[in-house]
Amino acid sequence: MKRDRTPAAAGGGNLNAFLGEGTSFKGTLTFEGTVRIDGRLEGEIFTKDMLVIGEGAQVTASIHAGVVVIGGTVHGNVTAERKVEINPTGRLYGNISTPSLVIEEGVIFEGSCTMGRAAQKEAAPGEPAFDQEQRRAR
Repeated sequence: MKRDRTPAAAGGGNLNAFLGEGTSFKGTLTFEGTVRIDGRLEGEIFTKDMLVIGEGAQVTASIHAGVVVIGGTVHGNVTAERKVEINPTGRLYGNISTPSLVIEEGVIFEGSCTMGRAAQKEAAPGEPAFDQEQRRAR
């Protein structure tokens, strides 16, 4: 098993679910707590909590989370309420919207980034109803 520097791997959070290497999932993933993906996922991801994308993961999804840590490959837009962190093995092909962004040396990022809380609170055209309801609840 590969070791990386993500919080869930280092014991920085309670891991509620794990999509292991060699596993595939297609659809909408909604969860509370911390989830780590080391396999393949295609679809949408919604959480107010933490999503950890491990070094070997292949994710093609629209991601809406509290905190996103990327060590693998992501194709899709990432919206994080608190923070996006991309580790040296991370690859992101999509746009980021977050108030806090950490990109380490060696990362591949192809897209644009919008930072600031005002961008987080405005509902984007075509945004899923789930995310719009979360924003109204604030």
